[in-house]
Amino acid sequence: MSPVRVLLVDDQALFREALATLLATHAAIEVVGEAGNGDEAVRRAAELAPNVVLMDLRMPVMDGVAATRRLRTEHPGIGIIALTTFDDDENVFAALRAGALGYLLKDVSSAQLMEAVLAAARGESVLQPSVAAKVVAQFVRLPSDGVPEAQPLVVPLSGRELDVLRLLATGHSNREIASALHLAEGTVKNHVTNVLAKLNARDRTQAALRARSLGLL
Repeated sequence: MSPVRVLLVDDQALFREALATLLATHAAIEVVGEAGNGDEAVRRAAELAPNVVLMDLRMPVMDGVAATRRLRTEHPGIGIIALTTFDDDENVFAALRAGALGYLLKDVSSAQLMEAVLAAARGESVLQPSVAAKVVAQFVRLPSDGVPEAQPLVVPLSGRELDVLRLLATGHSNREIASALHLAEGTVKNHVTNVLAKLNARDRTQAALRARSLGLL
């Protein structure tokens, strides 16, 4: 299987170099290029055809939100992860509305970052726990007028699947869920697959939002 091709976008050259060195230690990840601002990122993405872009948000020339919006329009197959130091509501929701699949802070662990890159390449959403909580809270605040009443699940979730769902909805990775529930990581992966299928959700974020609408969280 070909490695996941990654484009790094950040206005700090030293951070890009450190990130490239870190990601190079994973056999399934290949850093194919770097960009120092959003405008350069759009051009480099057209040249390099990455699978995943790690996107800083606050940059000169063109910021990360605008670049994300452009990339999602011009290259919808690319998975974009916002990687930033800011987790305020304005940045979080601007990036997600622009089409970012994930949102991570720069203090994320190397293992979590690599797992997020691989997940984004599969089209899955990966959110920092604090960010996932913001998304769910925002969904709860949405007005219910005119929204069709949620239908019950055709196949209900098991008790263990509900346990996995609660942790999944707060942004925990499969490894973290496995540790918390004292399960094998492969078992957790199977439970997550079942949860997504039963909720008819394409990724973890959609599963959390649908579960909230059904009163499961």
